[in-house]
Amino acid sequence: MKWVVGSVALAAALLPGAALAQAQMCVAPRKVARPLPDLPSAKEPRRVLPISSYTLALTWSPGLCRARGDTPDSGFRCGGDNRFGFTLHGLWPDAAGKTWPQYCKATPILPPALIRKTMCATPSEQLIQHEWAKHGTCMQTTPAGYFQRSTKLYRAIRYPDMEALSRGAPTVGDFKRAFAARNRAIPAAAIRVTTTREGWLDELWLCLDTRFRYHRCEAGTGGVGDDTPLKIWRG
Repeated sequence: MKWVVGSVALAAALLPGAALAQAQMCVAPRKVARPLPDLPSAKEPRRVLPISSYTLALTWSPGLCRARGDTPDSGFRCGGDNRFGFTLHGLWPDAAGKTWPQYCKATPILPPALIRKTMCATPSEQLIQHEWAKHGTCMQTTPAGYFQRSTKLYRAIRYPDMEALSRGAPTVGDFKRAFAARNRAIPAAAIRVTTTREGWLDELWLCLDTRFRYHRCEAGTGGVGDDTPLKIWRG
């Protein structure tokens, strides 16, 4: 079943009963798979640059599961009894201009206990390894410190009622305003929304300064325009 997001339901989405949880149901696996090493390449080279800001990236899991279908890496996220809404893609350090630091230093495979602890925020062993290797290694922290910070930011976020929003036909700007209304610390100007080619909600990219406070995103750093019609797959 699919639903279309709309501004007609904007008021309903802001009611006190609006959904708050990122994971409607999640039980971490007793045993996690060992991820493969995640290394720089010619296409994704090592870049050590000064950090000027950060991006907290959130994925709309129902849409991702629809797009991916049945893949080896999608079982925990998309199958079984787990039910996810927005999940944590990662915390990304940014640099001035249109590039960013990545793969700053070599790193071993993450310990299983840390991966398991993070699975209900980022439901993929390989993605957890990737986020630390590509992004976390560029921050002055440990793997445990990196995931503690990113999951703390993620779990503090509250959401408008996505099911209520799905009964209208809003723009991306309408969605940003509904999201900001649920989070006093996150202005609409700090939110970037990405969509698929067909206009389905894909991700939210939230802009933070070097002290991890939400602030206005710089122009030209991604996301579709506020006037863009938005659709959302509900699963």
